[in-house]
Amino acid sequence: MDQQADSNDLVTDENELANPVIGSLDFEAAYGEPFTQTLDLDTWMLGEDLAAAFGRIEQEVADALAKEDDYRKTIRDIVFSRLRNAPGAPPNAGVYQAKRQDLERVHTGLLFNGGVEACDGISVVHDTIPLTITQIGVCLVSYNGEKGARVHRLFRRDLRSRIDDPVEEVMAVLERREKREGQGQDGDSLSNLARRGIMAYAERAILREKSTAPWRMGHGSPAPYELLTGLWSSQYDRIKVSLDLIRWYVLEHKKFVFIPSAPRQRHWLMIGNALNPLEFAIVQTLKPEIEYMIERGGYRDESGVRPAMQKFCDEVASNIVIGLYRVWDAAPPYLFYAHIDYADMAAHIAMADSLLQEHRGFMLIDLADTVCSTTFGVDSFMSSVQMAYAEAGQPFRYLVNVRPVPDREL
Repeated sequence: MDQQADSNDLVTDENELANPVIGSLDFEAAYGEPFTQTLDLDTWMLGEDLAAAFGRIEQEVADALAKEDDYRKTIRDIVFSRLRNAPGAPPNAGVYQAKRQDLERVHTGLLFNGGVEACDGISVVHDTIPLTITQIGVCLVSYNGEKGARVHRLFRRDLRSRIDDPVEEVMAVLERREKREGQGQDGDSLSNLARRGIMAYAERAILREKSTAPWRMGHGSPAPYELLTGLWSSQYDRIKVSLDLIRWYVLEHKKFVFIPSAPRQRHWLMIGNALNPLEFAIVQTLKPEIEYMIERGGYRDESGVRPAMQKFCDEVASNIVIGLYRVWDAAPPYLFYAHIDYADMAAHIAMADSLLQEHRGFMLIDLADTVCSTTFGVDSFMSSVQMAYAEAGQPFRYLVNVRPVPDREL
């Protein structure tokens, strides 16, 4: 699973909903030096003097860790006791201690007998001037083994219809390609929104329709940004597909736990960092984040999208809780999402799964990712693409233009 802030948590996307400008004061507060000093090359060290910088690195690390320990103590002494009364907090907000014997019962009663199934996806892109091929693979697994793998390929050409005037056709293609990012870049908004949204939908749909386990484990958020914005939110019938899928998890099935591998919510992770091993905290519902998205997302009333989102916020998001857990001192804390009525059990499942790979923080999702990477990764995809070029009589053209695309967890 690619460790890039991805795919899948719900926060405002700076590029699409906002355009933040970092001021000089913000820069100096973050980095401890004026922006003008950073640009002054006389303050830069010579390459051969890098060894002299080690003392500065040691000091910065020691200071940062000491300050974080102070924050951790303050959070444990003061913030933990205020979680229950914080804005947006669910009735079960607070910090809890899991018992090892309860986690062992989860191992034997659910995980090891296939009572929990997880789903994860991978996407690989072959990007050239004439054609972009996106392969999206999704795998469903349990501790008993693979439960199914599915793949879909998207073929993007900048102009599929033929124009009678060849000059006009070339100009139309040039105009379209002018708006796209460079080859191998991740800034092509249409391709990225389509890829991320389709993969996020497929992961959750397969987990809903093909899994038979009582508990479902997903990667990211149950209500990912990709399914609530962009291509999905432009029309009511599109976003309804997403909202109905998420609604099933929350209002019908309820027994789910979603875990992002690299969330952007550093403020929540800071609270999670104050947890002791085998502690978990429930901090907030998803409702405030959805309300913020509705306020900033540009949903239109006349299309029916904004009322649908508001209804989703009131009925669905208010029943999803955000929690944190930690299983080992040396392991980072992790976020999890669960139904408000099953948050305690969801936390125990996430922690029991994590105990089998303490340093990582989760096991079953990694298993799904490994199966996906093996089945639908770069190597197998590249072989298919190279064979196609060989059949077309140009076997050595665009051989290096295949790359894995990191998931985006928002």
